[in-house]
Amino acid sequence: MKKSVSRREFLGGSVMVAGLLPSCTAFAASSLGLQSGRRIARGPFEPTWDSLVPQYKCPEWFRDAKFGIWAHWTAQCVPEQGDWYARHMYIQGHANYDFHVKTYGHPSKFGFMELDNLWKAEKWEPEQLIALYKRAGAKYFFALANHHDNFDAYDSKHHAWNSVNVGPKKDIVGGWAKAARQAGLRLGVSNHSAHAWHWFQTAYGYDAEGPMAGVRYDAHKLTKEDGKGKWWEGLDPQELYTGRNIVIPDGITTIAEANKWHEANDRRWNENPPTQNPAFTEKWFLRCQNLIDQYHPDVLYFDNSGLPLGQAGLDIAAHYYNSSIERTGKLDVVINAKHVPPEHRAGLVDDIERGVAGEGRPLPWQTDTCIGAWHYERRIFEEHRYKTSKQVVQMLIDIVSKNGNLMLSVPVRGDGTIDSDEVACVEGIANWMAPNGEGIFATRPWKVYGEGPSVTNPAPRGQFGGARDVRPYTAEDIRFTAKGDVLYAFVMAWPESGRATIKTLAQGSEKFPKEIARVELLGNQGSLAFTRDTEGLVVTLPAQKADQPAHALKITPRS
Repeated sequence: MKKSVSRREFLGGSVMVAGLLPSCTAFAASSLGLQSGRRIARGPFEPTWDSLVPQYKCPEWFRDAKFGIWAHWTAQCVPEQGDWYARHMYIQGHANYDFHVKTYGHPSKFGFMELDNLWKAEKWEPEQLIALYKRAGAKYFFALANHHDNFDAYDSKHHAWNSVNVGPKKDIVGGWAKAARQAGLRLGVSNHSAHAWHWFQTAYGYDAEGPMAGVRYDAHKLTKEDGKGKWWEGLDPQELYTGRNIVIPDGITTIAEANKWHEANDRRWNENPPTQNPAFTEKWFLRCQNLIDQYHPDVLYFDNSGLPLGQAGLDIAAHYYNSSIERTGKLDVVINAKHVPPEHRAGLVDDIERGVAGEGRPLPWQTDTCIGAWHYERRIFEEHRYKTSKQVVQMLIDIVSKNGNLMLSVPVRGDGTIDSDEVACVEGIANWMAPNGEGIFATRPWKVYGEGPSVTNPAPRGQFGGARDVRPYTAEDIRFTAKGDVLYAFVMAWPESGRATIKTLAQGSEKFPKEIARVELLGNQGSLAFTRDTEGLVVTLPAQKADQPAHALKITPRS
């Protein structure tokens, strides 16, 4: 039986486990605002940054893995209208609101809870999708456990609005977990629900203009008693919509004024626990703890700037780390969070959404991005606007050269399938990875991450921080990875001259002082001719121009 300890009991002493540092000295419960109802696993980690930062070390498996694929999949994918549908369908004037009224009806009569029920996942075959992702080189797979729409896509013991009770009537996370582990992939889960208490407050709003002006939407009026005789009998809509936390006041009569109010109030990205609704925070803790204890994920991603909901996030981190040690005898798990301040980054793995690090980083990090919209958007498919496999491969190479991993979302339709363009993108990644993955997986960053115009003129800032995750490259752009004494140099475009020049490897370079024994092009037989002088290493490529996203040169030094 798993040993656990309440936070109040936890304050009493120190524990030495698996060679890790002992717990810090006892500290005052009042200084952390601890709640005696939360129980966390025993172990060396206390729920403070002062404990997490000095003791945590990213496991080697994650550093070796480099590439993961994510199914960012909820009922918000059912309308196929893209991101944040559950919020935007309640904002008059937004395209999602217009689509919803036309397709399903006014949100006072047909709210998002009805879409949760329409999500059936009837064509979902996780084993087939996981097999495809494994061919593409993914070493870990991410399942979305919940989004800001506050619906748990797993067999949640503390939240009745979940995929076993409603909609698919399936344990979505459990299905993904079984398929991923059978295929030998590590499992990640993403938790976005800490923002639901403010993000979902539009469901309590109303039209500012038109024939339904002033009529409050479904969340404002529905109670558990209203479900008698309906599909949601026994469920409380207020539990899904999180309660009245930041409700737009009566009297707003223009769409512009309503939008201004939302931007200033419930749209603000608030990482703090809602002081007016402490029950939300306590329930969030229990739901996340249940997710950890039931599925034992190898990675836990928080869609938050730092850890979510103040002390609750620290409590979860300590519980997660200690649980890993208790279960496996070592610290073998990873937490991802975004916009982590430098002084806290050693306590987890920092994540950059829709962007990459501008330079190499000493600590492991991750990019999370998507080939399209986070939630499935049919227009992107119809207009063929997904990221290409070439863009993904080049992005991966750049990230790995800078000591990072890539977690790539492939949007899933409501029925559980992916479209033909998405399949083509993933297959393209697989075709490149088969001969070239040697230079990606289980490598480490070299002395410099690269050279060329993309180094001297870095990409501008991306959408959510860091540099843009996609940019054009030239034949002068090189990225490096290393595995022992072997160096891999990725030429990011085929040189028209047929010769690749690597200036960093010039004769006499302090970065590569050894003589070069041979140079190979991964995916081709035999060694390549090369010369080396004070200008650089010049490699003669095969006469046949390779139609590949990037070209990996394996450079072996003389013993």
